[in-house]
Amino acid sequence: MEKALSVINFYVLCNKLKNVVRTGWLNWHVNATRVESVAEHVYGVLMLALAMYSEYQYDIDIEKVMFMLAIHELEETIIGDLTYLDIDADDKMRIGHQAVENILAGMINGDEIKRIILEFDERKTKEAVFAYHCDKLECDLQCKLYDEAGYVDPLNQGDSADHLPDVMEKLKRGEITWSSSWMNNDRVKFVDDENFLEVLEFAMREKITDKGDKLFRK
Repeated sequence: MEKALSVINFYVLCNKLKNVVRTGWLNWHVNATRVESVAEHVYGVLMLALAMYSEYQYDIDIEKVMFMLAIHELEETIIGDLTYLDIDADDKMRIGHQAVENILAGMINGDEIKRIILEFDERKTKEAVFAYHCDKLECDLQCKLYDEAGYVDPLNQGDSADHLPDVMEKLKRGEITWSSSWMNNDRVKFVDDENFLEVLEFAMREKITDKGDKLFRK
């Protein structure tokens, strides 16, 4: 009975991520009928990792990567999806790790799960770096999809745009688009991996919304 209860407790807690909306999209007033949840982001990152591993043939332990990505947002079941507008990065990591400690306390494999989360956060192994790149690229691609769908009016952001005055000026002059500003800002995160840069740059210059629909067409 105790094991069954532990399983149900963990599942129900994680299930909450289906209803936790990604805060960044709220900050930018994404006007979609239904904005992406954290759970959907996790799914997207997992599928992106499979594709990157398949097409670029990385020498990594993909099973560890998938495990890592499946649980990398575990803390958000308790603390929510906090962005740099809400909290300092170091503070977020500190309270996030404490949340993970609380969630995994008493689970038989709790220490192993915690170790994988810490490995992801430290980004010192090739699996952790690959997982981190997938996490960031997935966000960029989702941004491009929202932009192509016309769900964001970058010039009608109210007070939420005050933290990005330079970006807002370029948007007003038509020098950049919302997604290109986002993706260009993230380019530095992929400087040590030309494969991720290649995918990022492809997405920046091409329309990607209908690419999946054409995947298996002859």
